[in-house]
Amino acid sequence: MTKADFSLKEKDRKRLVKDRLVKFAVSAGGVGVLAALVLIFVYLAMMVLPLFSDAKLTPNIAQQNITTPEPIAAGIDDYGEHAYVISKQGVVDFWDVMTKHVDPELSVDLNQDFSLFSAMPTADDWYGFATPQGQVSLFQPQMDHVIKAGQRVFAPEVEFFQSPIDLSVPDVELVQFAFAKGKQLVLVGYYNDQKVRVRWLDSAGKVHSWQLPKTLEQVDQLILTPDGQTLYLRQGSDLIVAKQYGAQFTVREIVDLSQGSVKHAVSHIDVLSGASSLLVTHNDGLVSQWFDVLHEQQRHLTFIREFQLAAELQFLLPDSYRKGFYSFYTNGMVQSHYTTSEKLVIFERAYNKAPKMAAMSNNEQYLVAYADGALSVAHLDNPFPEVSLSSLWQKVWYESYPEPAYVWQTTSASDEFEAKFSLVPIAFGTLKAAAFAMLFAIPIAVLGAIYTAYFMTPRMRRFVKPSIELMEALPTVIIGFLAGLWFAPIVESHLTSVVVLLLSLPLVIIMIGVAWHCLPTRWTRRLPNGWHALILMPCLVMFSAVILGQSDTIEAWLFNGDVRIYLADIGIDFDQRNALVVGFAMGFAVIPTIFTIAEDAIFSVPKHLSDGSLALGATPWQTLIYVVLLTASPGIFSAIMMGLGRAVGETMIVLMATGNTPIMDWNILEGMRTLSATIAVEMPESEVGSSHFRILFLAALILLVFTFAVNSIAEWVRQRLREKYRSL
Repeated sequence: MTKADFSLKEKDRKRLVKDRLVKFAVSAGGVGVLAALVLIFVYLAMMVLPLFSDAKLTPNIAQQNITTPEPIAAGIDDYGEHAYVISKQGVVDFWDVMTKHVDPELSVDLNQDFSLFSAMPTADDWYGFATPQGQVSLFQPQMDHVIKAGQRVFAPEVEFFQSPIDLSVPDVELVQFAFAKGKQLVLVGYYNDQKVRVRWLDSAGKVHSWQLPKTLEQVDQLILTPDGQTLYLRQGSDLIVAKQYGAQFTVREIVDLSQGSVKHAVSHIDVLSGASSLLVTHNDGLVSQWFDVLHEQQRHLTFIREFQLAAELQFLLPDSYRKGFYSFYTNGMVQSHYTTSEKLVIFERAYNKAPKMAAMSNNEQYLVAYADGALSVAHLDNPFPEVSLSSLWQKVWYESYPEPAYVWQTTSASDEFEAKFSLVPIAFGTLKAAAFAMLFAIPIAVLGAIYTAYFMTPRMRRFVKPSIELMEALPTVIIGFLAGLWFAPIVESHLTSVVVLLLSLPLVIIMIGVAWHCLPTRWTRRLPNGWHALILMPCLVMFSAVILGQSDTIEAWLFNGDVRIYLADIGIDFDQRNALVVGFAMGFAVIPTIFTIAEDAIFSVPKHLSDGSLALGATPWQTLIYVVLLTASPGIFSAIMMGLGRAVGETMIVLMATGNTPIMDWNILEGMRTLSATIAVEMPESEVGSSHFRILFLAALILLVFTFAVNSIAEWVRQRLREKYRSL
């Protein structure tokens, strides 16, 4: 037998090696994609989880025995290294708490015979002493640092303010006083003749005076807001609220802070950072928050929320710049609550017993407490107190708002701004934009896919299908640009015509079909089957042009000439960049995705199914509805879900074609803000590692989870539909 000069075995080995290499490459690619998705999820989760972690308080990082007699106020610098203590005798001592020096680094004696003391409720650390005769001295301890020989050196000093006014009144003595040093200097005093008098210096340098009309047998607290505009006078549980209007103060209201309950009698009032809210401490340990609320065109001090603390509560310490407070108890326990989120962020026993007083650094990282002749410094790590599940997903009553609301507002011009991190408005905006886009895209895309795959001639399909698929390559930034700057003004100026077209175009299509069916057969046979779109499209264009051209006439006929005024009269707002514009623009971007997948699914239905149905006597429409669409339903459903995922994650169109206003209103003529647009707009300006920064990552995680859920549901439904109609 002749010996063969070739072998299949060698080629089989090469083929085997190639198959294995390809199989490995494909498997590695698939595993790599899954690994990338998992890593993205893990990374987002790692950025988000710290938002819900507890704060930390590290007590006794430094201690210093001091010789300052009878301390009445204290403060600490932002490095936690130096503190000042103010004595009742009018001496300000600066101490180095990191060393064991027995003497202060600087001691400043005010050299006055003061007996009255007051402090501004603000992080500016302004203090005041006064004599019974009404002489007032205002000062501010400053813990500055300078650079010498390349090192930071502590350089403390006391800044004095020479007040051009005082609280002296002939023949009466001052009993209590308070002051405000902001845009204007305001002094208020309570005298032994049971009168309350206010003096202030306006921006023009003119001195004004005002006296409370009635006498008060006692005043437990005098509080002035830092701007000097509001005066609070507490008598037991009653609070007199006086507001400055022009050149005088006016008593606006008297509020019972106990709300009629004897057990809730008031023991003390503190001012929360920003001076918009009052923290009221009750005898039973309850702490309530109050602030002004606009009701029936009038502002009233209103009870907002309460914190049920223990009866052993000694005193509160408001945060320096955030809307939280610390509470100190007789057993040395320290708690920290944040008012907006109602979150307990710290619960720790930091001391053996309650300190006499405490103060916080301006950066809220250090806490100094005084007890038994010694200062104790604690380190605070409380980065995200304003974030909780309730503040993210429930209504919150923010300062000066008339009622609890969902609000997303992360920046403001004021340093006393209360950050509002409700994700509900932007999640709602995401669903609103996707809903109107899908409402516009699904009928056009699915019905267009049905016509193209089932009725259109192959020759025309070869032009139509690639043309629609090419639309998907159009950058969404171009679509958003055209929608915001070209299409939105057209909708605004022709709003009535646009709405009329939305309602009438489906009817016009049906009427054109009926008219074509009524034409003589000898005319209709001249146009081959599948080319009817050549007649329909020009008719629709002509009808649209006529309606748009008669926009003013239609508007005058239906709405007396101005639809905007009509909408405003019935309570419907209108924004130029609204959900209607977004629905058209984003629907235009989503249509190619839905059309392509749905058309392929319909076109891929085996021809023998439709031929068999026709052979059994079914009409083309019956075959389409009961055979073709049922068989293609898994693909059509997947197409819709893919389009929904695309609409939910769209960024540039909603960024450029909406007003980016985070409001919750299904009104199609108003805008919205979506999760993706919020991330794109605010991520560049957010501080790395801040609550705002991490909440944006939370928004990205929500988008990822939503997309994953939509795709999973789509795949599950697709498999069920495939099993159900497999027998076809």
